[in-house]
Amino acid sequence: MKQGGESRKRQEIKHMFDRLSGHYDVLNRMITFGFDSGWRRRVIERANLSPGKRLLDVGSGTGDMVFTALRKEPLVRATAADFSFAMIKKGRSRPGGDQIPWCSADALKLPFSDNTFDAVTSGYLIRNVLDPLKAFQEQLRVLKPGGVVVCLETSPPKQNLVRPLILIHLKLVIPLLGRLVGGNQSAYTYLPNTTRGFMKPNEMVATMQKAGFESVSCRLLMFGTMTIHCGRRPKRS
Repeated sequence: MKQGGESRKRQEIKHMFDRLSGHYDVLNRMITFGFDSGWRRRVIERANLSPGKRLLDVGSGTGDMVFTALRKEPLVRATAADFSFAMIKKGRSRPGGDQIPWCSADALKLPFSDNTFDAVTSGYLIRNVLDPLKAFQEQLRVLKPGGVVVCLETSPPKQNLVRPLILIHLKLVIPLLGRLVGGNQSAYTYLPNTTRGFMKPNEMVATMQKAGFESVSCRLLMFGTMTIHCGRRPKRS
């Protein structure tokens, strides 16, 4: 994709998430049957945060991951970054949201110095960036040596007995919920399509390794439709 096309695509995605901000959290709970809260807790557990550690959550949306981290470890120094101003505004309006540092940021060009954070997390970010490898390279850059990256992502449905039910959920149920609850069926048609066309778990592992992470692991959830990927920046890099 040429640079002009990439810029237009990025703006389209940004505007889509701006429009979704008012109903995004409610729809996430409905679409995942409420399991997404538990998955975020697992991400934070893998981030291995302790008092005073610095956390960056990229593509933070309204801050679910950061709020989860602060509930587990109130003294962590967490920063929420997103490229949607509407999502940031919604996050700031949540109880305690005004105490969190929010940053407008492009995941492909993070506005932070090298070696800044002890952990970087994300939830459903990578499937929406135009260059996953570059996004991981940026996360590696801002991590301190030995720091960890943990990301919650979707995964294309596997060829198994539940695949037909999963496809019905992706193709019919999610767009219907998007129309009924959020008034935006097109966005909730686009998002399931990104799941079906996204990297397989082993491909994402390879992308993270290519970006420079070591000890990359993947845990499958929800019949293999969700993943938690974890990697570490080498201590000498």
